[in-house]
Amino acid sequence: MTIAITGATGQLGRLALAALQARGHAPIALVRDPAKAADLNADTRAFDYKATGTLVPALAGVQTLVLISSSDTDDRVGQHRNVITAAKAAGVGRILYTSILRADTSPLLLAADHKATEEAIHASGLAFTLLRNGWYTENHTGSLGGAIAAGALIGSAGEGRFSTAARADYAEAIAVAAGAGHDGAVYELAGDTAHSYADLAAEVSRLTGKTIPYNDLPPTVYAGILQGFGLPEGFAHVLADADVQAGQGALHDDSHTLSRLIGRPTTPWQDTVAKALA
Repeated sequence: MTIAITGATGQLGRLALAALQARGHAPIALVRDPAKAADLNADTRAFDYKATGTLVPALAGVQTLVLISSSDTDDRVGQHRNVITAAKAAGVGRILYTSILRADTSPLLLAADHKATEEAIHASGLAFTLLRNGWYTENHTGSLGGAIAAGALIGSAGEGRFSTAARADYAEAIAVAAGAGHDGAVYELAGDTAHSYADLAAEVSRLTGKTIPYNDLPPTVYAGILQGFGLPEGFAHVLADADVQAGQGALHDDSHTLSRLIGRPTTPWQDTVAKALA
């Protein structure tokens, strides 16, 4: 079975490519900029979601396409539709798409693009596997340096709990689900254990020996601070909205589907925090 993976030079893509290779596959790396793929040790093909004329030739011979959602929010659904259309034209047998937790019912602003993409996959008639990824622990650890420097962790999630898993756990799920036996499956994926921002702040305090409290902010204030850090206004509001919805339980899941799929417990969020601070 020939597997190709989009976004193979991205953070999730690199891990998924390695996980596939570890399982004996020789996946094709589809990348926007081949110059960044020299270290991948894989058959590499240029693949830009927006360059529609190049997509079908790049998918020649591909049986299973791992479509990692675009990080470019400029008409992300349109980009995904380009890929889905090309996959059908190229004779791809199945699309495996990295979606978001409970995409069809999630109140997150971030979920709208994923829901629309899932609908486009269904409409294409192609076989599919949907990996509805929950929050990555790295979504939180990436900003810890700034939080420690400022002396506080900030957000708008209240006491909401995030069932996070390490990015490598989700990459392993891709490698498993890309194999046989997962046609038509929809997997709601999340970490085995959940934490609040207060829990995260307490763990950071323990590891650093500093008192790092969690300051809960109104979402408009939080979004404004994120913009001050250089985030685009729209994306800042999307992140603030994710916190608000997490406060209502939108990013909590205790099904343990991810750990069952990959055959091991998910990486404890504390381990990922410790690694980030090491």
